[in-house]
Amino acid sequence: MTRPLDGIIVVALEQAISAPFATRQLADLGAQVLKVERPGEGDFARSYDTAVDGSSAFFVWANRGKQSIEIDMKDPAARALFDQLVAGADVFIQNLSPAAAARAGVLADQLRDGHPELIACDISGYGAGGPRTDDKAYDLAIQAEAGAIALTGTPEEALKVGFSVADISAAMYAFSSILAALYRRADTGEGASIEVSMLESLAEWTAAPTLAAVGTGEVPARSGHRHTMIAPYGRYEMSDGRSVLLGVQSNREWAAFAEHVLADASLATDARFANNAARIANIDALEELIRTTFAALTPEETLGRLRAGRITHSSVNDPEALWRHEQLRARDRFMTMTTPTGEAEVYKPPFNISGMAGPGTVVPAVGEHDPALVETLVARAADRDREVPA
Repeated sequence: MTRPLDGIIVVALEQAISAPFATRQLADLGAQVLKVERPGEGDFARSYDTAVDGSSAFFVWANRGKQSIEIDMKDPAARALFDQLVAGADVFIQNLSPAAAARAGVLADQLRDGHPELIACDISGYGAGGPRTDDKAYDLAIQAEAGAIALTGTPEEALKVGFSVADISAAMYAFSSILAALYRRADTGEGASIEVSMLESLAEWTAAPTLAAVGTGEVPARSGHRHTMIAPYGRYEMSDGRSVLLGVQSNREWAAFAEHVLADASLATDARFANNAARIANIDALEELIRTTFAALTPEETLGRLRAGRITHSSVNDPEALWRHEQLRARDRFMTMTTPTGEAEVYKPPFNISGMAGPGTVVPAVGEHDPALVETLVARAADRDREVPA
């Protein structure tokens, strides 16, 4: 069994989440990823917490299947080794600030001046150029800048998204861009300079409400458990206090909801609810109907009606409930990792590609790598140097 990126070697000067999460996807698909870390302390995400048997949950999540090498970028001999590693790599990725990366000479365009076949990726908070280029940018700051916080929460209170959505969005655009560049290079031999900013990535993810706001002149109101633009679509309480999330996205589904769940087929053509725009305009009346109906039913009856109408619905799980999810357990979506402090059960990667071997199962300690990987990179760098025309 092979993996799609077998034979691809990635060198990553990375820390925290955005670049590490991007390279973890590459590692899951078979690339060898050599993570460059500060001597001694390593990636500062290693010390975020000790939740996973003594290791950081964030670090275990974003760094499985990689190898680690300690390099002091300010030491000339170590820097010379770093340069050889990059010269032998297929892909290089870094998420320093643009100014720090420029000083270190590791921006994509700087590296590709000497290595045109290299696929080099820069991830930053705001992107190079513009008044915010060198501002510090952590996930929460970008959530605020990109409108995610303004769109999340209740009418009374704006709230952050409960996971690292800005980091993850940038990571996934870096990952997909690198895959596209590898595909092109396989055909043309041409490398690529890739630039991804967290602000632009998350702005893309908040684009639909942004376009609505620009088009109407009104910023969508925070709607709590509701969807801002579709109804009914949100979390509703059943008679025992538990919640169910349900979603209706078409007039056909609304007719089924009216007939099977609300037990009043005439509501399908009621002028207040006959289309999505009307349902949004009359959301309070609509939700009062739903609350009244659910209050008069047992939870089993409510869920039975939702199933009978084939209405999309789901449990409102917390992380511990998700970890025990019957679907994930039935599909065997878990694997055991070796970490610097013990073992941990984690999710398998969501890639399901036929004939693909499983991902790496080690989260490296600082400096933990196979010397043969370094030797391979150095040898490849020497070979490529000889191939350069005089």
